[in-house]
Amino acid sequence: MTISPDSRVAVVTGASSGIGEATARTLAAQGFHVVVGARRVDRIEKLADEIGGTALELDVTDEDSVTAFTTVLPRVDVLVNNAGGAKGMAPVAEADLDDWRWMWETNVLGTLRMTKALLPKLVDSGDGLIVTITSVAAFHAYDNGAGYTSAKHAQAVLHRTLRGELLGKPVRLTEIAPGAVETEFSLVRFEGDAERAAKVYEGITPLVAEDIAEIVGFVASRPPHVNLDQIIVQPRDQAGPMRFHRTAE
Repeated sequence: MTISPDSRVAVVTGASSGIGEATARTLAAQGFHVVVGARRVDRIEKLADEIGGTALELDVTDEDSVTAFTTVLPRVDVLVNNAGGAKGMAPVAEADLDDWRWMWETNVLGTLRMTKALLPKLVDSGDGLIVTITSVAAFHAYDNGAGYTSAKHAQAVLHRTLRGELLGKPVRLTEIAPGAVETEFSLVRFEGDAERAAKVYEGITPLVAEDIAEIVGFVASRPPHVNLDQIIVQPRDQAGPMRFHRTAE
C-alpha cells in the first residue's frame, strides 16, 4: 500500500456498489486517498484503480478480516460505515433467525468492529470523522420489518452513544439515514428476485446512490468545529419507511 504521508485517508466499507461506491468516488474527488473495503474484491480493485485509491478485501462480520484490514492503514481521517443490508420481510411469528443474525452481524457488529478498531487512528488524526449510514428504519418500526428495523435502531444507538463518549475528542460523528435509494439493496433483501425488488421503487422517483454520496462529501468538507449530528434524507415521494405516494405507471 502506497499512501502519501500528506494524504488524508478515508475508509469506506461496503464499497463494491451503490452508496459505498458513489461515496468513494465523491471523497476521492475531494482529495482524500480512499481505502475501499468489500468482499467482492474484483469490483473494489477496479474502483480503486479508477479513483487512485486502495482496495482491501473486507468482511465486516469477520473479526480476522477487520483486523487484517485496519492494522495495515497508516492513518485514518474519515470512516464511512456503509456496509449493511436487509434480508427478508417475514413477520416476527415467522422470523428466520439466520436472516436476523446476518442483519445484526452486518449492520450492528460490523459497524462496532470497524469503529472500535479505527477509533485510535481517527483520534490521532486530529480531526476525525465517523459517518454511519443507518436508515429511516432506525427511527420507525413497520410490519414485517422487525429484523431490519431492530438492527438499524441498534446501529444508530451505537453511533449516537459515541457522540457523548467522544465529547472532547477531535472526532465528529454524523448519522445519515436514507429512505428509498435505488441500489442493490432490495435485490439482496429479496435474494436476487429482480421483479420483487423493482416493485419497491414502482411509481416513485427514488433517491440514487450519488444523492447520499454528495451528502457524505458535504459533511466531510465541514470545518472541524461543525458537527452535523443527524441527516434524514428521503425522496419527495416518501414520508416514512413504508409510506409512499405512488403514481400510476
